Amino acid sequence: MASISRALVRIKEDLQPFVTEQDVRDACHAVGHQWRQRVLDPVTTVHVFVLQILHANTAISHLRHLAGIAMTPAAYCRARMRLPLEVFHRLLEQTATAFAAKQSAEWEGPRTFLVDGSSTICPDVPSLQAAYGQPPNQKPGCGFPVPKLLGLFDAATGMIRSLEVQPLFSHEQSGVWKLHPLLQAGDLLVGDRGFCSFVHLAMLAARGLYGLFRMHQRMIVSFKPHRKAGGKGRPSSTYVQRLGRYDQLVDWKKPQAKPKWMTRAQYDALPATLRVREVRYWLPRKGQRTRVVTIATTLLDADRYPREMIAELYGVRWTVETHFAELKTTLKMKQVKCKTLDGVLKELAVYCLVYNLVHAVMLEAAARQQVDPRRISFTDTVRWLTTATVGEPLPALWVNPHRPDRYEPRKIKNRKDNYPKMNKPRRILKQELRLRGANAK
Repeated sequence: MASISRALVRIKEDLQPFVTEQDVRDACHAVGHQWRQRVLDPVTTVHVFVLQILHANTAISHLRHLAGIAMTPAAYCRARMRLPLEVFHRLLEQTATAFAAKQSAEWEGPRTFLVDGSSTICPDVPSLQAAYGQPPNQKPGCGFPVPKLLGLFDAATGMIRSLEVQPLFSHEQSGVWKLHPLLQAGDLLVGDRGFCSFVHLAMLAARGLYGLFRMHQRMIVSFKPHRKAGGKGRPSSTYVQRLGRYDQLVDWKKPQAKPKWMTRAQYDALPATLRVREVRYWLPRKGQRTRVVTIATTLLDADRYPREMIAELYGVRWTVETHFAELKTTLKMKQVKCKTLDGVLKELAVYCLVYNLVHAVMLEAAARQQVDPRRISFTDTVRWLTTATVGEPLPALWVNPHRPDRYEPRKIKNRKDNYPKMNKPRRILKQELRLRGANAK
């Protein structure tokens, strides 16, 4: 048992640079949490939780062997329930800010953050169904609740700053404004067309932040100078200045209808017009679904931020898809296990904590191997963390090859999952099986 428990000692060693044992205790004291001395105290509980997620959210029956602690599943679950959710949020914030200053040497432009949405699924229990909901094409008892996730990532380090959890049927912009306080004046937020609107850009500008988003598909854009605004088939913006070929400044008007998710005070505080820069560029057809990209941004200085740099900054946005793939595929966050609302939020917070731990190791390896941190293999880093012994130095990790022209069809070859999907609750299907068995006799 003592030899197996080295895995837990190793986790403590890896977390030491940015989450010490005293940091866990300080976070508990800060939220007013009190505890008594026991095997699963707050420090041990956090470390065991991290160990569990790092091993692909393994079962508790396996976890007790990994940790080398004689614990029952009920005792471990109660220990996690005792810890307030705010403790995990404080620890996540600490890990994200610990490496905020570690920008890539090749990084240019403002401090950039990426925002995007995704989802996960959780157990089918009434409380989670009420909180998150499930897709409308699934009958009751035949689907799972689907929390919508909104992640904020540091573009230079890959660290996740925050993960907002919303109901499935909620717009991404209804929660993205809650991430704005995590940014500093002068920061740039990059996202896809779901975050592009007058309201969002104006809220960013009110905080001294910049936005760069792909133009929403419903917005009409014209690069004809001195064009007329309004009318059917015409853009609603007012032309201001031409900055270059397919590069212009326009004034967007405040929408007449208030978004449902905004309060009246928030809406009234928005300006009547907002100056926006519109940029359009083309992508090579090879391996690309998108050929024409139109950008809306509040980076208005064309000398400081030329058209090519705008295209490069939006190109970085695609790395957020890789970040979510690392969370959901490599770390198995595609489906969480907790059956309470508070438990789901804690589980997601620890996923982010482990994700930042892996990226911290990737940053260290990239500095030693003198490569871009984004080239270090996330999967290879996880494998080393789960197999390294106490005191083992960081080896040279796998460097992914740079293949900018690589493309693959959006199809899969694996056909092993051919079981029919449920269209009735399990209890009804079991009754039908019993009836068929009785009739066969």
